Amino acid sequence: MPGNNALMATGRDRHASKSLGTTLHARIKKARVLLVGAGGIGCELLKNLVLTGYGEIHIVDLDTIDLSNLNRQFLFRNEHIKKSKALVAKESAGRFNPNVKIEAYHDNIKDHMFNVAWFKTFEIVFNALDNLEARRHVNKMCLAADVPLVESGTTGFNGQVQVIRKGKTQCYDCTPKDAPKSFPVCTIRSTPSQPIHCIVWAKSYLFTEIFGTSEDDAPELDHSEDSENAKEIENLRNEAQALKRIRGSMGSEDFAQLVFNKVFKEDIDRLRSMEDMWKTRKPPTALDYQTLLQKAGNIEKNIAQKDQVEWTVNENFAVFVDSLRRLSDRMEETRANADTGNSPPILTFDKDDVDTLDFVAASANLRSIVFGIDVRSKFDIKQMAGNIIPAIATTNAMTASICVLQAFKVMREELNKAKMVFLAPNGTERRLTTEALSPPNPSCPVCSVAQSTIVVDAKRATLNDLVEGLLRLKLGYGEEFTINSEVGVLYDPEEDANLPKTFIELGLKNDSSITIIDDADEDTRVDLVLHISEQELGSEAQPIDLTQQPDIPLKPKVASPATNGLTNGVTNGATNGLKRTADQAGLEDELVKKKGKVAAKPDNDIVVIDDTNDGIILIDDD
Repeated sequence: MPGNNALMATGRDRHASKSLGTTLHARIKKARVLLVGAGGIGCELLKNLVLTGYGEIHIVDLDTIDLSNLNRQFLFRNEHIKKSKALVAKESAGRFNPNVKIEAYHDNIKDHMFNVAWFKTFEIVFNALDNLEARRHVNKMCLAADVPLVESGTTGFNGQVQVIRKGKTQCYDCTPKDAPKSFPVCTIRSTPSQPIHCIVWAKSYLFTEIFGTSEDDAPELDHSEDSENAKEIENLRNEAQALKRIRGSMGSEDFAQLVFNKVFKEDIDRLRSMEDMWKTRKPPTALDYQTLLQKAGNIEKNIAQKDQVEWTVNENFAVFVDSLRRLSDRMEETRANADTGNSPPILTFDKDDVDTLDFVAASANLRSIVFGIDVRSKFDIKQMAGNIIPAIATTNAMTASICVLQAFKVMREELNKAKMVFLAPNGTERRLTTEALSPPNPSCPVCSVAQSTIVVDAKRATLNDLVEGLLRLKLGYGEEFTINSEVGVLYDPEEDANLPKTFIELGLKNDSSITIIDDADEDTRVDLVLHISEQELGSEAQPIDLTQQPDIPLKPKVASPATNGLTNGVTNGATNGLKRTADQAGLEDELVKKKGKVAAKPDNDIVVIDDTNDGIILIDDD
């Protein structure tokens, strides 16, 4: 066997060396690379990296495997459900090439153990994430570590790959990213006009108030008040409190009727009484429990299994009552068997959970009927409530392949040949379009900053040592500057109470960072980010030591608005004077709006809405 393995390795190396060239192949075999994300793109990318022969691959993913992942994340099987994506991916991909060392971490990439020093150990980093916040974090870490990053994303048939290199190309934050849209709570709770409004209401309000936690925690519901809606917000809070009181009757024979009458009759009657609200729109129509109950007896028992058809009002009522009973039984069973201490048991929505999906689908459709909105099939509601846009396995595979091809150019140190690559459908064919990589945006708040590392004896070092001994004495800062940390402002000319406090007292620990913002009126410097490395220094040594003198350039002058698509010297929607096509611009806009699970705080109740796509919720493949 050892002889056969040796021959296999020789054969593999021989063909790879001929394909890639001796120099690049040798560098790849010695390379230590990082892959962040083990979802749709991540599985394909890990396979490509392993078969290419990268010497050492580290993979980080916080997520676990769901049933819905199996149709496209080919490294996983049914027996892997609920297991770590990173650990299973390591096990499965390792069989393709036993000569490659793979390290897997079932962790959040934002954990402090994945610090700048750790990122510096890699030759190249690949992002295969589905989360805007996590992408931004990896982008910042790669800039701080001066490590090239290959960023990628897909949605449906569309894909994009971008090479990012500090000081040479645009970073991920050089172009603005739109925040996910949230709906005003009054729209969701009082004046819905689209099916998605009713689905969000059923999932993030009704379900959570009955079986979970308060809808106040739902990020897609905007509870901000103004002079016009303050009274209505207060009415909605009273309705939520009334529903919580009804929750106390769970398990009783009249529980279903109490819930139904509250949300489909009493609340609707209250809305109808507000005549001014309906001057320009059709008022809602309340439903009657007893009338629907009499007709529900003729509904076939398996109607909930017919997920491709749009149910009638009577069928939705039957599924509503039945699913409410099933969920109530589960709550009572959980309460009886689970050790929850003083906390009441709760259920969470899961698109693959039949009971929770049936309840949300029926509730949303009944809500739509009340407001004269078109109903949706259970299948369609699952797509929208579960943050699903059909993920295409071939799109992931093609995008992952492009990542590796772009990485070859980076490792050959031919960054000038690397491209921004877009994958988009063109009729019945796929179309690849490319752009030259753009230079950094001089006004980017992320990559335009200066960075350095300070060694700190945290027990002795005070904020005053930083202000006077380092910033003013060694780096030449004047009187006007601000020091920020993750917890907020530590110092400014009018806030100096923290000066005598030590780094430990201020919560400035190893691998954290602080930002220095120059507030001078003239010759203003760019922001300076200082990464903290704790170390005991001798009692005679200064408590703060700067490892490397940073180059802190001045902020660029703000130019007057220009014409021909140029603003402040930065091309808007153009590269090298060529205007980006509408398809490319639209694709890039879609790809930067995505939000998913990797490295975000796990919350199965989150729905991220894009109201510009007929109710479809666009996300990256997770």
